[in-house]
Amino acid sequence: MNTRQRMQALRRSSVGPIDVANESGIAEVLEHPACVISSGQICEHSLVDRDLNRLLFDYERTVRSRFTRIVEVLKRISMHQHDEDFTERAQQLAHEQLGFDLPSKMFEDAWVCGLDLSALHSHCIFSVLKSCVDNARTEQAGWRQRIPLDENFLRSCGYHTVDISPCSDGRLQGMSPYVLRILPGPNVQVKAYAGALFDIEADVCDWAQREVERLSGAMVDGERLDYLKIAVYHFSSSSHNGDGCAAHGSNDRQATEAALGRLDELREAIDRSFGIGAAPDVLLIGVDTDLDALRIHLPDAYGDVNSHRYIETVKIYRETLGLSAEVARARVAEIIADVENTGGWGQGQGRMNDGMRRLVSALAEANLSQIEYVIKHHTGRYATIGHDEECIVAGNAVRSLKLRNLFYFAHLDTIEEGAPDMDVGIDIFAKLNVAHGLPVPVLVHFEYDARIPESRARAVERGRRVRDAIEARYPDLVAKGLLNCAIAVSERAGDERCDFVADEVAANH
Repeated sequence: MNTRQRMQALRRSSVGPIDVANESGIAEVLEHPACVISSGQICEHSLVDRDLNRLLFDYERTVRSRFTRIVEVLKRISMHQHDEDFTERAQQLAHEQLGFDLPSKMFEDAWVCGLDLSALHSHCIFSVLKSCVDNARTEQAGWRQRIPLDENFLRSCGYHTVDISPCSDGRLQGMSPYVLRILPGPNVQVKAYAGALFDIEADVCDWAQREVERLSGAMVDGERLDYLKIAVYHFSSSSHNGDGCAAHGSNDRQATEAALGRLDELREAIDRSFGIGAAPDVLLIGVDTDLDALRIHLPDAYGDVNSHRYIETVKIYRETLGLSAEVARARVAEIIADVENTGGWGQGQGRMNDGMRRLVSALAEANLSQIEYVIKHHTGRYATIGHDEECIVAGNAVRSLKLRNLFYFAHLDTIEEGAPDMDVGIDIFAKLNVAHGLPVPVLVHFEYDARIPESRARAVERGRRVRDAIEARYPDLVAKGLLNCAIAVSERAGDERCDFVADEVAANH
């Protein structure tokens, strides 16, 4: 079916309206959903959950608005720093516009030394981040109830745990609820690393811990369930050489092969350590960060993944637009089967297991909603196709925050092991912030287990060590007031979330 025929089918279809006043614009959407279109020219796919898209967009807009107000408020505060009632006026502006008070000590000597806008900016970033964490349960309630790939669905596919390692690039921080439409939760682990180069030894330990729970009977229905490891690389369809993965020099082929290599090494490590056949299922996914479309690499009958054997959801969206839901799902199944049946050297041997096929089909269908989300709410392609993060988070992820370009994440326990990830993040913020005179805000965040004595104290102490090591690694930024760190801890399975810890507080724990 060509573009003209698809447009005619859309006019006859009852699946959703489109504005055909500008047919050339609609034609571009049909040929490439990443094109820029006006809000009056929205194509509606029969498999898209528009109510969920609306809820996700409302959440995105709420979170973004908190951060976008910071610079304007600080500009207004700065204008009044020599007024007699400066402190009162500054606090009033902060309270009314940002929703929190600022430390009074930041204003006491402003009339002599000038206002430390660098420290104030970072304080506001951290405070807004904390506000988003505190409000997450309420503000996410709507969309969390509608996310299609929840724990029950994953278990129906045969998986008790899904461990996802995307690149630490901020554009992938909305990976779980937005791009994949997988419900975040205890059974879904997200650990980001620069270039998706996850730690093999750490992942073997994570797998082994879950395997102990499964074999001990602590896991319901564990005898029939498996562990799934997903590696997620990324690329930019409009800027291959400039806005791809920074850790791989924007080399898309290198990013793909490196992520696949990690998955192969993980399977080999577990098979060698625990016996042939012990290795978990693996899946390789690529994300076009321009429009959040997926490239899903299909495992073969032996679980092997090949970089050339994949489906692309942008093509699926294009090809099934205008079809009824039943016909569209059938066509998605056909597309997957066509790729599965592509045999021969280097392409894989045989079809996926039933559970994996069910998951891949669901991922492909769910991502159609995200493609249309970007079409409708971001004019077909994100306005900022590169980096636009607010801060760096180092240590453990802030689990309750999942939003594109909110922060760059460096997963680490010590700065030595996380140095490559931190270097990439600092390089990104050198362009985003430092080049414009703004500091790099770094939140050092670790989780603790309240069941283990002194766990919180050790998390705090680890945070202090990592903070000190970060400051020692980038002394020039620190000397210029262009690197500001804060420490926070969260209880892994409790109610304490992103609790900021001052030095004197740390000493008492």
